[in-house]
Formats: sequence, structure tokens, C-alpha cells
Amino acid sequence: MADGSDTTLTVSPAPSAGSLSGLVAGIRSFASVHGGATAVIEYVGKRGARIVLVGQDGAWGDQFAEATDVARFACEKAGVTVENEWERELMEQIRPSNDLWRSMGRRTLAR
Repeated sequence: MADGSDTTLTVSPAPSAGSLSGLVAGIRSFASVHGGATAVIEYVGKRGARIVLVGQDGAWGDQFAEATDVARFACEKAGVTVENEWERELMEQIRPSNDLWRSMGRRTLAR
């Protein structure tokens, strides 16, 4: 039996300044249009992290980051508060559009 670990350490590359500045700009833009915003960061595996933004007016949107730490840093730079989980008050603030309700109504569940 060989000595050592049978796992491989993978290091993701650091985000480029351009992609980080674009992410921060997108978050700031959403917050300014909707009177401020609150974010919830969701880990989505190898793809990275999803930043779900909830505006003060009830609108919501999302952005994708390379990793959860990048997402937190981008939200911090944009001046957006990050919640650790979906609290009831934040869920009640979301106001889905009629178009979203219609699109959800057309979906069928696979068995």
C-alpha cells in the first residue's frame, strides 16, 4: 500500500478583476434601481454560487459568482447586506411578476 493521500487538491483560479468588477456593478445596479437590496448566497456546486437579490420594492433577480467567498466579497463591495438563510420576512418581501406566475403555470412535473 502506498503512503500518502488518495485525494487530489484542486485550487480554483482567483477571479479576474474584470469579472469581479462586472459582478459588483451588476449588484449595485440592481440595488440602485430597486431602492436597495438584500442578498442570499446559494452554493450551486462546481458552477459556483448564486446571489439572489431581493429589492426593497419586492423585485428579485440573481447573479452568478465563481465561488461563495467571491459572492460575499462582491456583495460587500456593492454595499448589499447578505442574509445567511431565507428568513420569513425576506420571503414575504418578494413580489413575483404576473409573467413569472404564468411561466410557472406552464411547467409540468416529470415523474
